[in-house]
Amino acid sequence: MGATTVGALIGAAIDELNGGDDVGEGAIVGAVTANVLKVVLPLVVTYAIGWGVLRGAAELRERLLGGPAA
Repeated sequence: MGATTVGALIGAAIDELNGGDDVGEGAIVGAVTANVLKVVLPLVVTYAIGWGVLRGAAELRERLLGGPAA
């Protein structure tokens, strides 16, 4: 099952629990949210890994050269 379908099912279930009249509205919101997360989460993870690598490289340079990075 695709992420969009799972998002739609979860959105519809949440909308039904909240007493929403239209289950389709919750399904649409869930599907859109799933698609947005498919794009945003890889970007956030990539940024975090890159930041960690740069931070580690700066720390290593500081330890090897004995001074703060310029």
